[in-house]
Amino acid sequence: MKAVFKACGKQYYAEEGSVLYLEKLDAKEGDKITFDEVLMLDDKVGSPLIKGAKVEAKVIKHGKQKKIKVYKYRQKKKYRRTQGHRQPYTKVEISKVIG
Repeated sequence: MKAVFKACGKQYYAEEGSVLYLEKLDAKEGDKITFDEVLMLDDKVGSPLIKGAKVEAKVIKHGKQKKIKVYKYRQKKKYRRTQGHRQPYTKVEISKVIG
């Protein structure tokens, strides 16, 4: 079964067995998480949500993505700033799509 669900302010497309990288969640590794805000199941579209539908997932690990560099400057003003950022994520595996 395929589903589109809402988590961390974003929408994710998932199938059973797929692995997703979500924004950082407050859950320990090995915990099971249930997402109740399902927007679409296979071809059924809710308005806005499908009642009774859930997506169950298992937390695999937490980590940080690759570093990106942010560089700001103003020409002819001797202003230069370099900053790095690593976004934290939670890796989850979709175990069930209940509809």
